[in-house]
Amino acid sequence: MESAKSNIEGYQNVIVMRHGDRKDDFDPLWVSTAERQWDPPLAHDGMVRAFGTGQRIRSQIGFPIHRVFISPFLRCIQTAAEIVAALSAVEFDPNAKSSKDVPLSDNSKLKVSIEFGLCEILSTIFIKHEIAPKDGKFDFKISDLEAMFPEGMVDHDVDMVYKEVPQWGESVQDSTDRYANTLKVLADKYPSENLIFITHWGGVSATLYKYFKDATKYVVGYCGCVELTRQVLNNDKAVEFEVVTSHGVSYKYSKIPIHDHVITKSPV
Repeated sequence: MESAKSNIEGYQNVIVMRHGDRKDDFDPLWVSTAERQWDPPLAHDGMVRAFGTGQRIRSQIGFPIHRVFISPFLRCIQTAAEIVAALSAVEFDPNAKSSKDVPLSDNSKLKVSIEFGLCEILSTIFIKHEIAPKDGKFDFKISDLEAMFPEGMVDHDVDMVYKEVPQWGESVQDSTDRYANTLKVLADKYPSENLIFITHWGGVSATLYKYFKDATKYVVGYCGCVELTRQVLNNDKAVEFEVVTSHGVSYKYSKIPIHDHVITKSPV
């Protein structure tokens, strides 16, 4: 899936993606028995959608993916596991439905890292007060989450942009700034690599607001994503990202609904 202009001519590509279908949307009773009600896993359909999204990325986007950065919430980790399985499969199988259906390559160079800056917006707007941790502390066992990826794929040398989970009660503006800063810092740190950020509704919409300012977002579907590109100069300085296209994202532009249309011409 190499592109003629992918990094060879100094372009960096970034995909910002929402997680797949969450279990509590399909099974309302799950919350009544769950220990971590605020951290639902993917539903089966979410697994299938995530793997299919990985297959689309592998076969259609026209550039290689080098790194995947992931919110520590379980639904994002599981989405990432399916995405990287599709990208790292020994060969592309259009009939495969999940990571269980494909053998993975032993020499995949793809790297993954967990990033607190990609967390869900921690407020009652997005997490109901009655299911949030009573002490306001969202705990994650990072080593257990990292174990969900093939051996050697987790890059332990990458420092998180945000060393701690955001505080409960953060404002939408604070989270918007957090998402934007996380993308900028990591993109600037790896200017010669193409990246995927697997995050939440807020992360995708914040990206759209920042880089496509005339848009008014109103729906980000499961595994909905925004694809960005920018030119990186020889001294590693880069111009501003531009939104190339989106998938599973609907928004308004100049009062006209746009659905997954190309917004600007892609340089790849």
